[in-house]
Amino acid sequence: MARDGGAIVGEILASRGIRHLFTLCGGHISPILVGAEENGIKIVDVRDEGNAVFAADAVARMTGRPGAAAVTAGPGVTNTVTALKNAQMAQSPVILFGGAAATLLKGRGSLQDIDQISVLESITKWAVAVKKVRSIGPTVEKALDIAQEGVPGPVFVELPIDLLYSEEMVREMFMKEVGGQTAKNLGGKALELYMRGHLYRQFNQPHVSIVPPLRESLPPKPTDRSPHTNKVASLLEKAERPALVIGSQALVNSSNVQPIADAVQALGIPTWLGGMARGLLGRHSNIQFRHKRSAALKEADVVIVAGFPFDFRLGYGRAISSRATLIAANLSASEMRKNRRPEIPVHMHAGEFLRDLSAVAGGKLGPWSTWFDKLRGREAARDAEITEQATAQTELVNPLQLFQRIEEKMSDDAILVVDGGDFVATASYILRPRKPLSWLDPGVFGTLGVGGGFAVGASLVRPGKEVWLIYGDGSCAYSIAEMDTCVRHGLAPIAVIGTDGSWAQIAREQVPMLGTDVGTVLRRSAYHEVAQGYGAAGLLLDDPARIDAVLDEAKAIAASGKPVVINVHIAKTEFRKGSISM
Repeated sequence: MARDGGAIVGEILASRGIRHLFTLCGGHISPILVGAEENGIKIVDVRDEGNAVFAADAVARMTGRPGAAAVTAGPGVTNTVTALKNAQMAQSPVILFGGAAATLLKGRGSLQDIDQISVLESITKWAVAVKKVRSIGPTVEKALDIAQEGVPGPVFVELPIDLLYSEEMVREMFMKEVGGQTAKNLGGKALELYMRGHLYRQFNQPHVSIVPPLRESLPPKPTDRSPHTNKVASLLEKAERPALVIGSQALVNSSNVQPIADAVQALGIPTWLGGMARGLLGRHSNIQFRHKRSAALKEADVVIVAGFPFDFRLGYGRAISSRATLIAANLSASEMRKNRRPEIPVHMHAGEFLRDLSAVAGGKLGPWSTWFDKLRGREAARDAEITEQATAQTELVNPLQLFQRIEEKMSDDAILVVDGGDFVATASYILRPRKPLSWLDPGVFGTLGVGGGFAVGASLVRPGKEVWLIYGDGSCAYSIAEMDTCVRHGLAPIAVIGTDGSWAQIAREQVPMLGTDVGTVLRRSAYHEVAQGYGAAGLLLDDPARIDAVLDEAKAIAASGKPVVINVHIAKTEFRKGSISM
């Protein structure tokens, strides 16, 4: 039997090492799911199309291979827009397959038929509609390459329904649709002839190469070493107060990031980690700092920013002293110069640059004892402040105390997924990823709703490992339904919901500035009971004295293979007073 389009897609994904395909079923894409499954790919059906893309995004970040998702036409595709934009801004290689109306019925009012390419082309590296069966294979291959080359990002491949089913089945569907099989008059016979010609071309016409648009200049082809390496090494040898900031992009497309971690450790520079780079140096490192980054960057004389844009998180570049020599390594030439132009721009993979730099200078720098002593003093002082605030007695659970206990109870191979505002921001001061590629946050887009999909993806990539999902009570409502997905697919994350009945991150600034909490008030809902309705375990934690007992119970439940949601009624604190979320 001739292969149908779904089988072609499945074969290519499997050949490229893709092991999971995330989806929400639809008639337009059924052959893709069947073809993928027949090629050994696990089909993971979720409860919202956006979460299919979030799950694929998580897999891409943690494996170094593109994550894959397939959704049905029309609303199935449009439901992925936020997740695709999040992947674009996080520079995550994702391939999304979208179903579409049959080629002959496009624009004629077919079910769920819209111009999907125009919707998605601005938020993907490439959005392409396949028109012939023989174009499916080359187009999918090219899409996977484009997702990873240069600055990684999402691609969209539209596959009309009549390219996915077998030729015999499509011919039967088309003839039935237009009544060609019973045509008696000249017009009907002409239509039947046209239809047969169209189908012949569709299934037999050779592929014509499609040239995708070039969005940005690609970095130069790798050479033995960056020409800037020796110059940067020389600057570091003379530096008195160096600083290194590493962002997510330093790890993209890397299935093994340990060589990058070893390189950073060998350089011995005071280091701050952001985004997916959190955990690169493990739970504890003598060169890693978590607090007072802005103060350090104002005092540093040489600053290396590796895979981290000069956006709001770095004060649009103003957080770095104007007197410092600034080196920026980035796959994106435009991002490397946006808001602040570095003295030494390095247009290449930031992780590879750090490895090159370590090969030249590692073990020869430092020790910068006075500088380290100053930074460590600040770090200890901030940790002491947090510990003091964590001991404050509260009627409900003190979130600082909760996170300190989670920090001690998380396993050594735990993965952290964070989805929320105030509660998650508080967690980031205390929770330490144990290993590289063990921290998943939305990225620069600040998207709420990533949690369920990220947790599904992380649980599949690291089977049997603890996955902690830190939810705000606002953000959890976007994706708590994915507890159903976890139950059906044997996944067991531990979700911790910080319930304070508020969109607290917004209320913190809105109430003092505008004098009203309008639009920011929630109920302390029974999220643990919601979880139970989806088949997960649900625990209520509203007594500070029971923190350890409930966390231990949750760990035991997850270890047995069942997902669990802890609904924690937290007290309001002033820990993040004055924080701004605009």
